[in-house]
Amino acid sequence: MADSERPSASEPPSSSLGLPRPRGGTLLVADDDRMTRELLANTLRSHGFTVLTTEDGQSAVERVARGGIDLVLLDVMMPRLSGLEACRLLKGMTSDTFLPVVLVTVKTDTASRVEGLRIGADDYVCKPFDEAELLARVEAMLRIKRLHDHVGRARAKLEQMSVHDELTGLYNYRHLHVRLGEEFKRAERYHDPLACVVLDVDRLQQANDAGGRGLGDDVLRAVAEALRKSVREVDVVARFGGDEFLVILPSTHFAGSVTVAERIWREVGARTFSGHQRTLGVTLSMGVALFPSRDVRTKDALLRAADTALLQAKRDGGNRICVFQQTGYVYTPVVGPSPATTERAPRPPSARPASARPVARGARSDRPPPGRREPE
Repeated sequence: MADSERPSASEPPSSSLGLPRPRGGTLLVADDDRMTRELLANTLRSHGFTVLTTEDGQSAVERVARGGIDLVLLDVMMPRLSGLEACRLLKGMTSDTFLPVVLVTVKTDTASRVEGLRIGADDYVCKPFDEAELLARVEAMLRIKRLHDHVGRARAKLEQMSVHDELTGLYNYRHLHVRLGEEFKRAERYHDPLACVVLDVDRLQQANDAGGRGLGDDVLRAVAEALRKSVREVDVVARFGGDEFLVILPSTHFAGSVTVAERIWREVGARTFSGHQRTLGVTLSMGVALFPSRDVRTKDALLRAADTALLQAKRDGGNRICVFQQTGYVYTPVVGPSPATTERAPRPPSARPASARPVARGARSDRPPPGRREPE
């Protein structure tokens, strides 16, 4: 027999026993005896439940697999697949969630009830059933399911918050260090290059002054969206601080990292935001560091090198990209409407990267080998 469904009325009648009207849910009744099946279904429908029916355990398992079922009532003795075997399968299918399974047995069949409870059944109802007892057991199981679902949603939200930044949806600072450690170890193990980009939103306070903190939040969300659009699926993007973000680029050499940084820089620079009677543009200062290089042997050194390059970009007035690379030089692409070019600034042995002076265009690092990220 095919599954049947009878929609409950908008105002289901009150119980003849004077019980309060239970909250609705979608129930599945599986029983090979048509009279018992319809009696159970009609009783539950009269109290506001949506009830589907099937005549064997195999059909019940297939229907539950399609989803949308809140509780299952299974007769113990059925063709094709017994209620006990169906119960075992259902509990295995729904191990990550809670699906109440109630067995329907005769009063004298104590052995089946005991076996059913041992394999995972949550409750049982004896035939001939009492309406008040049936409703009480169904309501109790649905109440437990609602609590279980609530706890599951709360746990999922906490897990999301522990990994992602609430404002931007990017990875947060805590999870960033976990992923950076993983990617750095992978780069060491397989002798792969690894690039790290730290970027800062220039003069974010002006956006807050022009349109309130809400406009500042819009700017941060827009930067996060631009970052997602500009990187590969394997790259890691995180919010590093209040107005700072960090991008980890696995298997990326110097040329590829500069290409990505320029793409992000231009994507964000092309956006405008409306404040109180004025339109604002947003620019970024960006620092890029690479592993392996002379001064970068650990993940902390990689972060420090990227921060050093970012500070250089800020000291030079912002709205630019600086790259700290293996010989200790800082590369500063030219800012302008045309595609950014790269300048090489040699550092005297006693000077820090912040004191490097731009000179004529120098040689970039070797072309990335096949399979690495290349300029687009």
